[in-house]
Amino acid sequence: MNALRKQIDKIKPAFTKGGRFSALESVFDGFETFLFVPNTTSKRRGAHVHDAIDSKRTMSVVIFALLPALLFGMYNVGLQHNIAVENMGASFWSTFFYGFLSVLPQIIVSYAVGLGIEFIIAQMKHEEIQEGFLVTGILIPMIIPVETPLWMIAVATAFAVVFAKEVFGGTGYNVFNVALITRAFLFFSYPAAMSGDSVWVRLGSTFGLGGAEKAVDGFSGATPLGQIAAAKGMLPDIHNTLGGPLTDWNAFLGFLPGSVGEVSTLAILIGACILIYTGIASYKIMVSGVVGVVVMAAVFNAIGTTPAMQVSALHHLIYGGFAFGIVFMATDPVTAARTEAGKWVYGFLIGVMVVFIRVLNAGYAEGMMLAILLMNTFAPLIDYIVVERNTQKRLKRLSAKAQN
Repeated sequence: MNALRKQIDKIKPAFTKGGRFSALESVFDGFETFLFVPNTTSKRRGAHVHDAIDSKRTMSVVIFALLPALLFGMYNVGLQHNIAVENMGASFWSTFFYGFLSVLPQIIVSYAVGLGIEFIIAQMKHEEIQEGFLVTGILIPMIIPVETPLWMIAVATAFAVVFAKEVFGGTGYNVFNVALITRAFLFFSYPAAMSGDSVWVRLGSTFGLGGAEKAVDGFSGATPLGQIAAAKGMLPDIHNTLGGPLTDWNAFLGFLPGSVGEVSTLAILIGACILIYTGIASYKIMVSGVVGVVVMAAVFNAIGTTPAMQVSALHHLIYGGFAFGIVFMATDPVTAARTEAGKWVYGFLIGVMVVFIRVLNAGYAEGMMLAILLMNTFAPLIDYIVVERNTQKRLKRLSAKAQN
């Protein structure tokens, strides 16, 4: 590391003001601070806390926490493909590499477009490159169908970075979660590519691996929530991709169609433990979100007259994107509630809203994206109410002391 540090210091003058490559100063600074902790800190004392962990290190931990869900999701992409084309004799590694090569181009496009825009804007503003997209860039491919065309990802990512982030001032100032705005842009602009039974399972070849003209007879790429939304009368038995019953255990592990990062609740829980242990994400939002789902599901179960109303809280938790959303996106420190009491309220309302949307909006079976974006809007209000309430309590205590 000392040799690398010396090499960085040697070429640094060329990228600073007056240097040969000064036009790329922001790019060089971003690269340097990604490799090494910045050696500049606040000069003030007292309330300022000095720590070696900067936002780049925080983002790196979040990416590490995302890896279990991402890697399993890649394997599941290959597995669902093998089931669809009746290639169940494929090895573990060929299955994984098919999924890996299917998702990798989406990750590359997401980062290339998002970071490219941020590099350009940082240079134009003569500011440091903001590191928030390090996580956003990997979240985007994890919450969209594997069959999403690359050009759609590029357009949606560019829209989200510019209009949901940079126009607000960049990282730390955005009101809405950027990855979810990307997903929302895709959903409302290209609904045929974001919903239906054919978008969750890849049938074509990927860099020479796999491929088939059509799926085998009896195959269905419908997600569990899609099956429930299409049901009439009573709650149907949920089936896997070959028509057999989908067990709760297999759904928990993630052997079902869905977005790459959202299928495995187990892998997501591993990531949640990492985020909670490192203190990066709030357990209060996660726990209260689960409570909100349980409460709202119980209400609908008590009055249930439609299949969606009869879905249990357990199935709301392990089907769809709730687990991934509550762990990795609802806990976004920029767009979530920031007061400690507000976090309980914020998470609870997300859990309530996701069930509410799933049950009552037949045209949108998922619900988590809209629930989080809606609560992003109300997060500042929640914090305001909490702060005002605490202020009033303190004023009453001071008034009582003054009277005594």
